[in-house]
Amino acid sequence: MVEVRSKHVMSRETLRIPGPTPVPPEVVAAMGREMISHRGAEFRAFYLELLGLARRAHRTEGDVLIWPGSGSAGWESVVVNLFSPGDQVLATVCGDFGHRFAGVAETFGLDVERLEVPWGRAITPGAVGEALARRPGTKAVLVAYNETSTALTNPLPEIAAVVREHGALVVVDAVSAAGGLPLETDAWGLDVVLSGSQKAWMCPPGLLLMAIGPRAWAAHETARFPRFFWDWTAARRQAEQGMTPTTPPLSLLFGLDAALRMISQEGIEVTWARHATLGELVRVDLLGRGLRLFPDPDYASNTVTGFRPPEGIAARAVVAAVRERHGIALEAGKGAIVDSVVRLGHMGWVHEPEMRLALDAIGESVEWLVAASPPVPAATTGAGIREFG
Repeated sequence: MVEVRSKHVMSRETLRIPGPTPVPPEVVAAMGREMISHRGAEFRAFYLELLGLARRAHRTEGDVLIWPGSGSAGWESVVVNLFSPGDQVLATVCGDFGHRFAGVAETFGLDVERLEVPWGRAITPGAVGEALARRPGTKAVLVAYNETSTALTNPLPEIAAVVREHGALVVVDAVSAAGGLPLETDAWGLDVVLSGSQKAWMCPPGLLLMAIGPRAWAAHETARFPRFFWDWTAARRQAEQGMTPTTPPLSLLFGLDAALRMISQEGIEVTWARHATLGELVRVDLLGRGLRLFPDPDYASNTVTGFRPPEGIAARAVVAAVRERHGIALEAGKGAIVDSVVRLGHMGWVHEPEMRLALDAIGESVEWLVAASPPVPAATTGAGIREFG
């Protein structure tokens, strides 16, 4: 197996990882603004307008709240604001992030049933319905809309419809989906949608965005976990006045405002279509180079693509070669697929020319690795993981 190790640290890499993503100049410039009083009239007007932009991007008439934090922080926020110890939840797991969301729920003492499928396969509405029928009284279903670790998009609208039929809440991790994939919070009946600023929202890491619907607010009223920083009631009360309960990260909020204005100018549906076009371009190109996609192609993501290296080549070797030879950062898989899957991000501030450069870099690097690698029997790789491509 060929290994590639960098002899030096690149002073500048082009990010084509699943996040953080490249930040547009408009966002960088906005973040360079001077500070303002976070308790003054200027901030109040700014923040109210920002929240309006966020609601439109989430396609909701309900609340969208913003905290300093990562998308992962949203898991804890959901648990302490929606539930009480011992509440039953169904966690759907088809990759690393669904697994971690379930783990947070278990850490807080919820009664968690895991609906798990092999990595690379999607969660189906039928399986969700069967699981809910087995456990009447399930309070919520946790769903990763776009499972970043496997580059797979679950059929969220259909899953949400089944969940609501059973009277449970639809809680969505949309970290690598929001801003890049179709997201109809109200029309699909999503009760909570959480995301982070560093992916398709085109901002640096550091902000947690959360859309919260009326059914979630009703559940919040009876939830008994203690909370302070993540308290939805405090955040909502302050947001209605254009304020935040704690000191806001002004520079990040200025950047998010600029990013949401760019999305609004492009048109959110046009933004979704651009990501769909890029996703198809990437998949067709990789297949044309003889590489195999990892997830079920019927559910392949339009914000990140996972592909398998040639036999005998480790995923991390491909990542290292592309970085060393072309200055482009990709990312290997996670957990059990860390050395069998390469992930290429195409979300946020990205267009066809940049993706073609990345694809050419992958093609050249893979050819170089294959030429330097002795043949390895096919049976030695990919054990236990179903092939789709």
